[in-house]
Amino acid sequence: MYNVVMNQKTPKRETRIEELAKRFLEHLEIELNRSPKTLDSYTRSLRKFFDESGVLEPEDITSDRVREYRLALNRATNAHGEPLRKTTQTYHIVVLRSFLKFLAKEDEKTFPAEKISVGKSPNREVDFLELEEVERLLAAASGSSLRALRDRAVLELFFSAGLRVSELTSLNRDSVNLKKGEFSVRGKGAKLRVVFLSDDARDALSRYLDKRSDMDPSLFIAVPKAKRTAPKERKGHAGMRLTERSVQRLVKKYAVKAGIVKDVHPHTLRHSFATDLLQNGADIRAVQSMLGHSSITTTQVYTHVTNERLREIHESFHAKKRKK
Repeated sequence: MYNVVMNQKTPKRETRIEELAKRFLEHLEIELNRSPKTLDSYTRSLRKFFDESGVLEPEDITSDRVREYRLALNRATNAHGEPLRKTTQTYHIVVLRSFLKFLAKEDEKTFPAEKISVGKSPNREVDFLELEEVERLLAAASGSSLRALRDRAVLELFFSAGLRVSELTSLNRDSVNLKKGEFSVRGKGAKLRVVFLSDDARDALSRYLDKRSDMDPSLFIAVPKAKRTAPKERKGHAGMRLTERSVQRLVKKYAVKAGIVKDVHPHTLRHSFATDLLQNGADIRAVQSMLGHSSITTTQVYTHVTNERLREIHESFHAKKRKK
């Protein structure tokens, strides 16, 4: 059960608003099939609102309290002492609006969600690698050891399929059809989509799997260092499956080795995958499908790429016959 009880020095009985918040989270989990990560995020956001506003009942949520909460968000800082980004502030307001809409459907008397304007967020920029940088990153993961072959396969699969790190680490050996060069992956919201393997990714995976001698079903496993004969046990982590944190460290390691000065994460390779497709003329709707985005609006964050390509086309073909 997700705990949205306000921070108290001594245990206290749940308030009405907290009971309703739990029902809201259950609604998200059961009826809307939201992921555990989404539920955790919503829980933290609601707890923040309850702590800041001090509301105990649905009717306690008023225009003044919402305005005070927005001011508190605007003046808040993150763990590094920096002001909260506008996108983060907007996210908290979106969570609050969703909760208020749920309360309205439950016939609870509260502040109308429609009266809270979200506002326009600044255009989001994505970090991606140019193709030359991708090639350097992949080349940095060379070698014939099981660890080197695994790392190269991880990087090739990221760039070939545009996977999220959680999607990659959850794959099993029998999930991937190397012969067919495609497989299904379950993404956010348990949505199923088909992803494809490039020839390079297929070759890298084949070499890695041929080197494996274990029976673990996980596609990517923790490879012990020479001094150990078995992977170090991790709390809450079954078997030999590679963790998301390990993959993040792996990507950073090879970015440094390749001399890439950008802050490279697994998601950077997902952005690079989408950018590469668009630069080579792929339709944005096709890219949306391959990324597993529910809305085309999410995919449109990559239009900075197509805009640059349109500029090149304009300069190459527009008004060529006009007299100088």
